Amino acid sequence: MESKVSEGGLNVTLTIRLLMHGKEVGSIIGKKGETVKKMREESGARINISEGNCPERIVTITGPTDAIFKAFAMIAYKFEEDIINSMSNSTATSKPPVTLRLVVPASQCGSLIGKGGSKIKEIRESTGAQVQVAGDMLPNSTERAVTISGTPDAIIQCVKQICVVMLESPPKGATIPYRPKPASTPVIFAGGQAYTIQGQYAIPHPDLTKLHQLAMQQTPFTPLGQTTPAFPGGLDASPPASTHELTIPNDLIGCIIGRQGTKINEIRQMSGAQIKIANATEGSSERQITITGTPANISLAQYLINARLTSEVTGMGAL
Repeated sequence: MESKVSEGGLNVTLTIRLLMHGKEVGSIIGKKGETVKKMREESGARINISEGNCPERIVTITGPTDAIFKAFAMIAYKFEEDIINSMSNSTATSKPPVTLRLVVPASQCGSLIGKGGSKIKEIRESTGAQVQVAGDMLPNSTERAVTISGTPDAIIQCVKQICVVMLESPPKGATIPYRPKPASTPVIFAGGQAYTIQGQYAIPHPDLTKLHQLAMQQTPFTPLGQTTPAFPGGLDASPPASTHELTIPNDLIGCIIGRQGTKINEIRQMSGAQIKIANATEGSSERQITITGTPANISLAQYLINARLTSEVTGMGAL
């Protein structure tokens, strides 16, 4: 099998798509783009990274099969280096495997799994890598995520075998590629002003500043995405506490909680609202978030949660 790939490798051009988190993309781009430049030059593959401030990005690697394998090897070893570096700062003793997520047209996944799972089993056994094909397609696409984890060498062998399958079984019909949704711009509040982050700069945002000041004065105003009757008694009466519930997809809950709960604590402090995140329930792809406080607290909490997510995902409309 491998001889077939290497013999025909020079004249077979393949495109492999990878799904990565922002941090992984940053590691591949490197300072001033030096790492990705080196990968392109040394592998001979074209490496494109999707634009945008999305929590996820698509990395597309195109070229002859041997150039693709070189690019994959460089990415796998770079990720291993990142793991080793992060372990030197932590107490973890066992080294986690390197993990890559390929994005594969669903019409090719059947060939990859094989009859009764025979092909995927063969790939696992011959390479020593773990391979998992997602059951569901990625949102708004006809592609599925294929997760590979193991040592860099196991991953490279695994990618070679996956390429063979993809060359032997081209996709059937049109493929709708997966496009990650952009995250809304992060917002910070400082000295009574609201700023949105654009690149390395904080840009003052008058509309958000107004919203922030209103919330800080505990003025009852309409929470985003819902209407509330005005309170009797004007601004002097302290508005009664109320509760608002949101449902958030499981795969986005991490960006709201943050590492060791840093983000959710920040949102609690800024908004003054109580925020409870329900535990994941089996079989459900969503988590319930309960926000309790005055309408102003709730509104600001919702706004801050919204700022962490894509407005389309939360269904609250653009901000």
